[in-house]
Amino acid sequence: MKGIILAGGSGSRLYPMTSAINKHLLPIYNKPMVYYPLCTLMLADIRDILIISTPEDIENFRTLLGDGGRFGLRLRYAVQPSPDGLAQAFIIGSDFIGSDDVAMILGDNIFIGLHIKERLYQAIQNVNRGKATIFGYRVNDPQRFGVIEYDNKGRVVSIDEKPKDPKSNYAAAGLYFYDNRVVNFAKNVKPSWRNELEITDVNNLYLSEESLEAIKLDSGFTWMDAGTPDAMIEAGKYVQTLEKYQNVKVGYPEEIAIVNGWIDRGDLGEFLLKFSRTEYGRHIAAVLEAEEERKG
Repeated sequence: MKGIILAGGSGSRLYPMTSAINKHLLPIYNKPMVYYPLCTLMLADIRDILIISTPEDIENFRTLLGDGGRFGLRLRYAVQPSPDGLAQAFIIGSDFIGSDDVAMILGDNIFIGLHIKERLYQAIQNVNRGKATIFGYRVNDPQRFGVIEYDNKGRVVSIDEKPKDPKSNYAAAGLYFYDNRVVNFAKNVKPSWRNELEITDVNNLYLSEESLEAIKLDSGFTWMDAGTPDAMIEAGKYVQTLEKYQNVKVGYPEEIAIVNGWIDRGDLGEFLLKFSRTEYGRHIAAVLEAEEERKG
């Protein structure tokens, strides 16, 4: 399975901070925002990832992340000329996807949970059985999101994009797992009243074929859409609390790569030389030493 991080958009809700920098490069506590969705894909064992961003910003992502080698990944890059909807990512990335299945995550979405890997693996298993998978998260303001309606057995009944009268409080979070049909589905979606190719329309195509599941992320999970100033502050405070007071580290791609055996000390030589005195670098060095000791 391949992965896509959609990190385009104008960032208008974060103006003027985004006048000179893409919002996905802004910090959430001590890391760039894009590190968090990158880690989510890595936790699903996805190593071949396409970063999609604007013509003005794509090189900044390349400067930050490189070819992905230091994370044990293969990163590639593509331009979204204008923000014409989330489903456009599958058209832009069609050559990258090829004949594979694909997961897409929005670059400003943060997922944290003790058992998040189990939910990600469940989604991959669903795709292997021909079922697309999205994630439902209970929110207080569902009008801002695609809203999932469930029946009494937890099956998806409908998905409505930003409805005035939501049928539930479950928002469709910005993480999607699809089989290869998604490319053709995206190409057949018509622009909405917003003149965008809506991801909800793609999901409804799967739903019409009874091949869509929406996994609920209830207690023990946190989903944050960090696309506004308040949301960025809240996300930063939450990550800070986890790291400083609960000793829970989130959003470190090198850590995931070390634990998974994708990289070793040799791959991190330059990184450790440059950043070993920083808090971030000390954490990665400690993870590396612990893993080397565990392996003997």
